[in-house]
Amino acid sequence: MRLPISLKIFSITTALLVLMVVVTWLSVFNFRQLNNQVRALSDYYLPLQQQVASVEILIRDQMVHMERVMAGMELARPDPEFLAKESNAFDMRGINADQIIDSSLRMLGEAEAEKGIELDRVTLAVLGKELPAIQTTRQHFHATFRQFQIEAQEGTPRSEKIVRDALLREKDAIDVEIQKTTDLLNKLTQDTASQAKAEEKRATTLNWIVTAIATALGLIFAAFVTRSLVDPVKRLLGGTRAVEAGDLDVEILVRTHDELATLAASFNHMVVGLREKEHIRTTFGQYVDPRIVRNLLENRIPADRGERQVMTVFFSDLEGFTRMCEGLTPDAAVRFLNRYFSMMAEVIRDRQGIVDKYIGDSVMAFWGPPFTDPADHARLGCLAALEQMRKMDDFRAGLPDLFGVRHGLPEVNVRMGIASGDVTVGNIGSETSRGYTVIGDTVNLASRLEQANKFYGTRMLVSEGTRMLADDSFAFREIDSLRVVGKLEPVKVFELIGLADAISDATRAAIQAYEAGLARYRAQDWDAAEIAFRDCLAKAPGDRPGQVMLGRIAAFRQAPPDAGWDGVWVAGSK
Repeated sequence: MRLPISLKIFSITTALLVLMVVVTWLSVFNFRQLNNQVRALSDYYLPLQQQVASVEILIRDQMVHMERVMAGMELARPDPEFLAKESNAFDMRGINADQIIDSSLRMLGEAEAEKGIELDRVTLAVLGKELPAIQTTRQHFHATFRQFQIEAQEGTPRSEKIVRDALLREKDAIDVEIQKTTDLLNKLTQDTASQAKAEEKRATTLNWIVTAIATALGLIFAAFVTRSLVDPVKRLLGGTRAVEAGDLDVEILVRTHDELATLAASFNHMVVGLREKEHIRTTFGQYVDPRIVRNLLENRIPADRGERQVMTVFFSDLEGFTRMCEGLTPDAAVRFLNRYFSMMAEVIRDRQGIVDKYIGDSVMAFWGPPFTDPADHARLGCLAALEQMRKMDDFRAGLPDLFGVRHGLPEVNVRMGIASGDVTVGNIGSETSRGYTVIGDTVNLASRLEQANKFYGTRMLVSEGTRMLADDSFAFREIDSLRVVGKLEPVKVFELIGLADAISDATRAAIQAYEAGLARYRAQDWDAAEIAFRDCLAKAPGDRPGQVMLGRIAAFRQAPPDAGWDGVWVAGSK
């Protein structure tokens, strides 16, 4: 007969509740005596012991202050201020000791009235006599000390000696009274603790016996229901863990006819749905960066508004790609671009960047919060550009295998522009089609810098903002002050040379010569500028920016710039 899972669970629950009630009842019965001993210790015996110890400490302090006063009075020139301070401390310790003894006596009165705890009332009655004895003896000691001070001040040596001897006897009497009370309390707490330990041992032994019986009954009952209840649950749990580990090919078979079978069928349907969603997610991840999707789903990116952020924007473009495509079949052009974009995107994502879009043969990417640290985006963008430039050698080496020919291969070069600054970032588009992207002056500047590589003959140009935000691990060369299309304000343009510790001394010397020539060029000192640029070309033959600047100098000699020229070059086109 197949029982529904609800009845199975009800049966298990009922049996466990019965066992729990039995164990609880026995535990309450067995630990009642233990609780009595523990309460006696915690509520009365130990607090009394602690208070007596405090009284002893205070009286010991009084004796210390007494010794200091007696020693101070024996000096040839006693210090009145010191003696007054120590005498006052002596009085305060005595007052505190009496207050604690009064508190202990009140606690003894509460213990006498306590009916819910079994206490050693005989011992407590003895304590009720010993504590006043301590107080009385301490007060005699206190009064004798005061008498000693009077005799010492009056200067009667014989009387002073008699009082001193009495004071020492009072001190010994206090020691005796305190020791008697301490021994009495120690014996009381030790006896009570021993009783509590014995009660605990008896209760623990009985509880273990009852628990063993309950465990045996529980195991027998569990064995009865395991086949129809626990095994299907284990299979479901195993399937859940497999799915959690990423295995979406799992399928659970449950042969019962209860709710677990229905749950297994639902689980299998869920896995099929997850398998389909994973396929969709993987495919969608080729169009939109998975980090953007994840942040949108987790509401870490606003879905309907933009934000102002400081970011680094990157543009790259293949040199002469349009002309290159004229010699390629459509299939070859697609294979070429797919491999090129895969290489570029891999580097950008490895450096925490976001590939924004592909525009023909161009790549747009950006770095910034929440995907990178706010202080790290410029450095990551520069690292990605350098790594992409290095990978271009491997890309060119793989072209023969890609096209299936060894000769007549296209010459592939890439230009890159990087700018850092304020951008507006958010989900931009229509109600039916949106994209998470960045817009603003910084984006336009990065695009213009990529284009500016054409007339400087460079490969990687960055803005002054990127140069300032990147750390000193990079080597840059200031190329020019440029007014790009669409901007009125000029911007300083820098060439990203490489990592600072990887460039040669000759390259450093060429950079210095070029920047010296640039300074003389801006001052319209054409002769000195020409000498510096030619020095740069001597150290770096074929340096295109140096050649461009020599061409400008020659043109300015023929047609000098207008008065008030600020050294800014105006880009005539995109």
